[in-house]
Amino acid sequence: MITTLRGKDYIATQDWSVEELDTVLDVAHDLKRRFALEEPTRLLPDQTLFMIFFDKSTRTRNAFEAGMTQLGGHAHDLTPNVMQISHGESAKDTGIILSRYGHGIAIRHDLEPGAGDTYIRDVARFADVPVINLQSDVDHPTQTIADLMTIREKFGSNPRGLKIAVSWAYAPSYAKPMSVPQGLIWLMTRFGMDVTLAHPPEYTLMDHIVRDAERNAEESGGTFRVVNDMDEAFEGADIVYPKSWGIEELFSRPEEALAVSARYKDWICDQRRMHLANRHAIYMHCLPADRGYEVTDEVIDGPQSVVYDEAENRLHTAKAIMALTMGGKGGRTENA
Repeated sequence: MITTLRGKDYIATQDWSVEELDTVLDVAHDLKRRFALEEPTRLLPDQTLFMIFFDKSTRTRNAFEAGMTQLGGHAHDLTPNVMQISHGESAKDTGIILSRYGHGIAIRHDLEPGAGDTYIRDVARFADVPVINLQSDVDHPTQTIADLMTIREKFGSNPRGLKIAVSWAYAPSYAKPMSVPQGLIWLMTRFGMDVTLAHPPEYTLMDHIVRDAERNAEESGGTFRVVNDMDEAFEGADIVYPKSWGIEELFSRPEEALAVSARYKDWICDQRRMHLANRHAIYMHCLPADRGYEVTDEVIDGPQSVVYDEAENRLHTAKAIMALTMGGKGGRTENA
């Protein structure tokens, strides 16, 4: 177990070693056990986390706010419109000032490609406390670590060799961020899994993340491939994770983006496709899912769905990340 994580930013799982990520999972499992036994876990007494949400949130916001309370501290729920960010205050000033007021900063900034990750890293560059990415345009590391925790609970502690299908799915609501599928191919290839990414030709992910996934798979002994057929991805899969995301160059042109997605309404996770996967396969989704479009009720409410277990684990992994990175004002780790 790695015990030198105090002060370390958690912005992308790719920034952390496998051993460090294993430590998060070990601590999360222990905190989940203690939560079930109603044992107190006041590991961050009287500490403050500043949460800045540029976008809406249900699971992330509540997992971190409830988690901070359970750890003995307090989380401020902030949006740019109640801060001077809305008047152009710089990331530098925000990072420095909030560092002097509390013990951690957490930010969601996910809807504009090229903006969110840059802003979060700019805050982190000037902050003297750990910065946690609550979802950017590049990664959703607090979601995918909970996904990995769920996979380990369902299949055992070593996920090596498991086949996961990360697939685009149709949704009519809006162009959703690319960060969840990107985070999944980043993280699962680190742990020796056989990862298949499926999407229509227009829905490519960021080039550097795809290249990292290829390299991760080679280093871990897993595999990574990209296909343009949802059925092909589902065949023989142990885990299916179908989810909508937008086209990188069309996020500023929503009408055009939705017109492209309408060509692929048949990209839905239904019972026919679940039968293509292994008998023991599980269905996962970060939620909220567009029912009737991304997935049928029969699947998401069926026996193979683990979406509520997955959502529950958001709390315990959030607490683990905060407990390991926050605490005291003793300075940041070398590679934070």
